[in-house]
Amino acid sequence: MATQGSLWDLLAYGDTGWGDEFVEGAWLTIQLSAFSYAVGFSFGLLGAGAKLSHNKWLNRIGDVYTTIIRALHELLLLLIIYYSGTTALRNLLVATGLFSSDIEIPPFWAAVASLGFIYGAYLTEVLRGAILAIHKGQGEAAKAFGMSGALRFRRIIFPQMIRFAIPGMGNQWLNITKDSALISVLGAFREILLSGKIAASETKEYLFFYSISAALFLCITIVSMLILHRIEKRVTRGVRRA
Repeated sequence: MATQGSLWDLLAYGDTGWGDEFVEGAWLTIQLSAFSYAVGFSFGLLGAGAKLSHNKWLNRIGDVYTTIIRALHELLLLLIIYYSGTTALRNLLVATGLFSSDIEIPPFWAAVASLGFIYGAYLTEVLRGAILAIHKGQGEAAKAFGMSGALRFRRIIFPQMIRFAIPGMGNQWLNITKDSALISVLGAFREILLSGKIAASETKEYLFFYSISAALFLCITIVSMLILHRIEKRVTRGVRRA
């Protein structure tokens, strides 16, 4: 084990330390979280639209999606979707005849799609609640002025939905940055947690390297909260607080 004075030397950048591994791991965590959140937001919009639709089949699909995803553990879902979903997509692509049987789905994008699909269920409820918070009269007035459904959504629904949804969306962003560590079980991604685990195993300095991992997650959270606070202030400017 390293002496107390040389602990920080273990974070040197390059072949002599683990600093570059942690930097790369932090960057991968941010990338994975951002892309997964974008995918999740897309699923959230679709899910909220389905649950608010007057079509009973869309309602049922939305209910089944959110119920199953929120009922099962994220790690179990990640494993099921990552492995089964990747295999199903590969078979579908091969069945089209446009791709050969040796096609491979990039692991990074498979993980992004899996995590995004899971968080889409949580964002569905956040966005659905935000849409319901908008007074119905505004949509009816826009419709009376001859606005199309797409135009009403873009100019009336979406801006106000974002304003009401920002707190919940912010919480889900913080959750997804932490749950991005779940992909470490897949073994294909060296994000923050796996970087800390490997460094700790190699040096036997478990407390030190896991503390570094925790500090990096804390830094991401603090920076995210500052950015979210700025965004919330911007989207709520001119709005009187109760």
